[in-house]
Amino acid sequence: MMPRWARWTVAVMAPFAVGGSVAAVGHAATDGPAPVLQPAGPGDVTVRIDVANSRFTPDELTVVAGTRVRFLLDNADPIHHELITGGAEVHARHARGTEAEHPAIPGEVSVGPNGLAITTFTFDEVGTFEFACHLPGHYEYGMHGTIEVLPAD
Repeated sequence: MMPRWARWTVAVMAPFAVGGSVAAVGHAATDGPAPVLQPAGPGDVTVRIDVANSRFTPDELTVVAGTRVRFLLDNADPIHHELITGGAEVHARHARGTEAEHPAIPGEVSVGPNGLAITTFTFDEVGTFEFACHLPGHYEYGMHGTIEVLPAD
Protein backbone atom coordinates (compact mmCIF):
# COMPACT_ATOMS: atom_id res chain seq x y z
CA MET A 1 0.00 0.00 0.00
CA MET A 2 1.31 3.41 -1.00
CA PRO A 3 1.61 6.11 1.69
CA ARG A 4 -1.04 8.85 1.48
CA TRP A 5 1.40 11.52 0.24
CA ALA A 6 2.55 9.30 -2.60
CA ARG A 7 -0.98 8.54 -3.77
CA TRP A 8 -1.79 12.15 -4.58
CA THR A 9 1.67 12.93 -5.87
CA VAL A 10 1.69 10.09 -8.38
CA ALA A 11 -1.88 10.33 -9.62
CA VAL A 12 -4.08 12.94 -8.02
CA MET A 13 -6.27 13.33 -11.01
CA ALA A 14 -7.91 10.79 -13.25
CA PRO A 15 -10.48 11.30 -15.98
CA PHE A 16 -14.21 10.73 -15.52
CA ALA A 17 -14.54 9.36 -19.01
CA VAL A 18 -12.28 7.56 -21.44
CA GLY A 19 -10.25 10.09 -23.36
CA GLY A 20 -10.42 12.76 -20.66
CA SER A 21 -7.37 14.72 -19.66
CA VAL A 22 -5.07 13.67 -16.84
CA ALA A 23 -2.74 16.00 -14.97
CA ALA A 24 -1.00 16.07 -11.63
CA VAL A 25 -1.36 19.13 -9.46
CA GLY A 26 0.09 19.75 -6.05
CA HIS A 27 3.53 18.57 -5.06
CA ALA A 28 5.41 16.69 -2.39
CA ALA A 29 8.63 17.70 -0.71
CA THR A 30 11.66 16.64 -2.73
CA ASP A 31 15.41 17.09 -2.55
CA GLY A 32 15.43 19.17 -5.75
CA PRO A 33 13.25 21.91 -7.19
CA ALA A 34 9.54 21.24 -7.46
CA PRO A 35 8.54 19.94 -10.90
CA VAL A 36 6.61 22.23 -13.22
CA LEU A 37 3.10 20.82 -13.31
CA GLN A 38 0.49 21.35 -15.99
CA PRO A 39 -2.96 22.56 -14.99
CA ALA A 40 -5.78 20.02 -15.10
CA GLY A 41 -8.55 20.16 -17.66
CA PRO A 42 -10.47 21.23 -19.50
CA GLY A 43 -13.13 18.57 -19.22
CA ASP A 44 -13.81 16.21 -16.35
CA VAL A 45 -11.10 15.41 -13.81
CA THR A 46 -11.02 13.80 -10.38
CA VAL A 47 -8.99 15.25 -7.52
CA ARG A 48 -8.42 13.26 -4.37
CA ILE A 49 -8.20 15.48 -1.28
CA ASP A 50 -6.84 13.73 1.80
CA VAL A 51 -7.78 15.06 5.22
CA ALA A 52 -5.48 14.28 8.14
CA ASN A 53 -4.88 16.26 11.32
CA SER A 54 -7.47 18.79 10.12
CA ARG A 55 -5.46 19.65 6.99
CA PHE A 56 -6.20 19.26 3.28
CA THR A 57 -3.59 17.59 1.07
CA PRO A 58 -3.06 18.92 -1.50
CA ASP A 59 -4.03 22.44 -0.52
CA GLU A 60 -3.29 24.04 -3.91
CA LEU A 61 -4.77 23.07 -7.28
CA THR A 62 -4.56 24.57 -10.77
CA VAL A 63 -7.17 23.95 -13.46
CA VAL A 64 -8.17 25.60 -16.70
CA ALA A 65 -11.53 27.31 -17.17
CA GLY A 66 -14.25 24.89 -18.16
CA THR A 67 -12.97 22.08 -15.96
CA ARG A 68 -15.47 20.07 -13.94
CA VAL A 69 -13.65 18.76 -10.88
CA ARG A 70 -14.91 15.72 -9.04
CA PHE A 71 -13.54 16.09 -5.50
CA LEU A 72 -13.02 12.80 -3.66
CA LEU A 73 -12.64 13.74 0.00
CA ASP A 74 -10.89 11.07 2.09
CA ASN A 75 -11.20 11.91 5.79
CA ALA A 76 -8.66 10.03 7.94
CA ASP A 77 -9.60 12.06 11.04
CA PRO A 78 -11.89 10.80 13.82
CA ILE A 79 -14.07 13.95 13.47
CA HIS A 80 -16.44 15.44 10.88
CA HIS A 81 -15.21 17.79 8.16
CA GLU A 82 -16.60 19.42 5.04
CA LEU A 83 -15.32 20.70 1.73
CA ILE A 84 -16.87 23.90 0.46
CA THR A 85 -15.68 25.55 -2.75
CA GLY A 86 -16.85 28.54 -4.71
CA GLY A 87 -16.71 32.30 -4.65
CA ALA A 88 -16.33 34.62 -1.68
CA GLU A 89 -20.10 34.82 -1.16
CA VAL A 90 -20.31 31.03 -0.68
CA HIS A 91 -17.57 31.08 1.96
CA ALA A 92 -19.07 34.10 3.73
CA ARG A 93 -22.42 32.30 4.00
CA HIS A 94 -20.81 29.16 5.41
CA ALA A 95 -18.54 31.07 7.81
CA ARG A 96 -21.68 32.66 9.33
CA GLY A 97 -23.83 29.54 9.09
CA THR A 98 -24.39 26.59 11.33
CA GLU A 99 -24.88 23.82 8.75
CA ALA A 100 -23.56 20.59 10.26
CA GLU A 101 -24.41 18.60 7.11
CA HIS A 102 -24.70 19.62 3.46
CA PRO A 103 -27.27 18.43 0.95
CA ALA A 104 -26.26 17.49 -2.60
CA ILE A 105 -25.16 20.93 -3.80
CA PRO A 106 -22.26 21.23 -6.29
CA GLY A 107 -19.11 22.22 -4.43
CA GLU A 108 -20.42 21.36 -0.97
CA VAL A 109 -20.03 18.07 0.87
CA SER A 110 -19.86 16.79 4.44
CA VAL A 111 -17.78 13.79 5.43
CA GLY A 112 -17.95 11.75 8.62
CA PRO A 113 -15.07 10.43 10.68
CA ASN A 114 -12.81 8.13 8.64
CA GLY A 115 -15.20 8.49 5.72
CA LEU A 116 -15.27 9.26 2.01
CA ALA A 117 -17.41 11.84 0.24
CA ILE A 118 -17.73 13.20 -3.31
CA THR A 119 -18.85 16.51 -4.77
CA THR A 120 -18.36 18.12 -8.17
CA PHE A 121 -17.84 21.73 -9.15
CA THR A 122 -17.35 23.34 -12.57
CA PHE A 123 -14.82 26.16 -12.69
CA ASP A 124 -16.06 28.37 -15.53
CA GLU A 125 -14.49 31.67 -14.44
CA VAL A 126 -10.79 32.56 -14.45
CA GLY A 127 -9.47 33.57 -11.01
CA THR A 128 -8.51 32.21 -7.63
CA PHE A 129 -11.06 30.26 -5.64
CA GLU A 130 -10.92 28.76 -2.20
CA PHE A 131 -11.92 25.43 -0.74
CA ALA A 132 -12.39 25.18 3.00
CA CYS A 133 -13.88 23.47 6.01
CA HIS A 134 -16.05 25.96 7.88
CA LEU A 135 -16.96 23.78 10.87
CA PRO A 136 -16.26 25.67 14.11
CA GLY A 137 -12.55 26.42 14.43
CA HIS A 138 -11.44 24.37 11.42
CA TYR A 139 -10.84 27.27 9.02
CA GLU A 140 -8.92 29.18 11.67
CA TYR A 141 -6.79 26.10 12.30
CA GLY A 142 -5.73 26.22 8.63
CA MET A 143 -8.20 23.93 6.91
CA HIS A 144 -8.43 25.73 3.57
CA GLY A 145 -6.73 25.79 0.19
CA THR A 146 -6.76 27.53 -3.19
CA ILE A 147 -7.72 26.64 -6.72
CA GLU A 148 -6.24 28.78 -9.46
CA VAL A 149 -8.34 28.78 -12.63
CA LEU A 150 -6.39 29.71 -15.76
CA PRO A 151 -7.76 30.71 -19.19
CA ALA A 152 -8.54 27.69 -21.37
CA ASP A 153 -6.42 28.87 -24.31
